[in-house]
Amino acid sequence: MLIGIWLFLRIYNRHFLTNSFFVGNLLVDCTTFHFELANLSNPHASTDLLRINILPKGPVSQAFLKRGISDLGQAMEWMKLLPYGRNPDKQNLLSVFDDGCGTCSTKHALIKQLAVEQQVTNLKLFLGIFRMNSSNTPKAAHTLSMHGVEYIPEAHCYLKWKQQILDLTTATSSPADFLPDLLEEMKIQPDQIAGFKISWHKDYLKRWLSESNLPFSSEEIWAIREQCIQDLSTY
Repeated sequence: MLIGIWLFLRIYNRHFLTNSFFVGNLLVDCTTFHFELANLSNPHASTDLLRINILPKGPVSQAFLKRGISDLGQAMEWMKLLPYGRNPDKQNLLSVFDDGCGTCSTKHALIKQLAVEQQVTNLKLFLGIFRMNSSNTPKAAHTLSMHGVEYIPEAHCYLKWKQQILDLTTATSSPADFLPDLLEEMKIQPDQIAGFKISWHKDYLKRWLSESNLPFSSEEIWAIREQCIQDLSTY
């Protein structure tokens, strides 16, 4: 918690005494903005990332600059505050700005693409599989219980900066939400969050079902999983 407060004060003093920016239709300024990026173990390494200025080097960078967001720290803060919701066109990362929402996939892929445009090589995009259960995903508890399923292996995207995990999925998301239940992970690129991610996830579910005693087909367990994800944005 002290590290989070330290990060907030450094970000606040450096950026928000003079800057404001929009999250959707909400104007965020230094009098209303309260944000904790993550409980990072090395604040000095972390602030190296937060302080990287955004230069007009590509379409994602331009989109952030257009919204008054001038460095990676602000971009990640904006992304974390952005409402959770699915984007109809996941291949077009810029649609996150127009839709005013994003998922773990589109939010983290967009920040990764921003890092690519800024030639920041140490910020990595990861795809993991974790046990989605009622403890780490309370909003899915009703659906899981209704079908008698203790957990479903769920795909989740996140970022790593020098081995430190950043989860920008929601304002309250933390690596601690999924790390204890993480089963597998791999490094991916932003263009792999659609077809590749879905295919890899479905293949994993098929293998999991073949080793379990659950009375569901792969199509049925995917439908249950889809309802769980819908629950995240409707409850």
